[in-house]
Amino acid sequence: MWEDRFQTPDYVFGTEPAAFLQDHADLLGPKGATALSVADGEGRNSVFMAEKGLDVTALEYAPSAIAKARKLAKARQVTVDFREVDVLSHNWPETYDLVAGIFIQFVGPDARPILFGGMKQSVKPGGLILLHGYTPKQLEYGTGGPPCAENMYTEDMLHEAFEDWDILECRAYERHIEEGEGHKGQSALIDLVARKPT
Repeated sequence: MWEDRFQTPDYVFGTEPAAFLQDHADLLGPKGATALSVADGEGRNSVFMAEKGLDVTALEYAPSAIAKARKLAKARQVTVDFREVDVLSHNWPETYDLVAGIFIQFVGPDARPILFGGMKQSVKPGGLILLHGYTPKQLEYGTGGPPCAENMYTEDMLHEAFEDWDILECRAYERHIEEGEGHKGQSALIDLVARKPT
């Protein structure tokens, strides 16, 4: 499905980073810190992190998305280590200062512990997870995301999933976003920033 979706000359979600990542740009440092972008898509978020001076690895399943991500990185004159990976069968062998999962709600509640577990494993002690997605109210707007309420996040669910972490931010809110044709219009969003215990 994702390979078919990304096989277009256009960038489905645009070439600018998610508004969430721009809002939290102060967390993208110091220069030379390591970062992992999970289910990175066409590269807009990993490339932005690289522009901020991070040493970025990006995991993505669809070869067509990776091809566009490489093209974007070259145009922006940054280097990203793009890897073709199925995140649900990945063995998560490395650790990073920051792990970002932005609009990764193709995963339902059964597989979510696998994905979250791998992401947690990939954060160095004292490092950060940045997670951004939709709340169930997004189904009322229909401006992006899967048509499945069970794939969405709530504040309670994220607090439970990261209960042993230092949660710096966990909030649901509404906002108009313009991120390509894939995320366009009034949206019901949720952000999590959590630090791994040392």
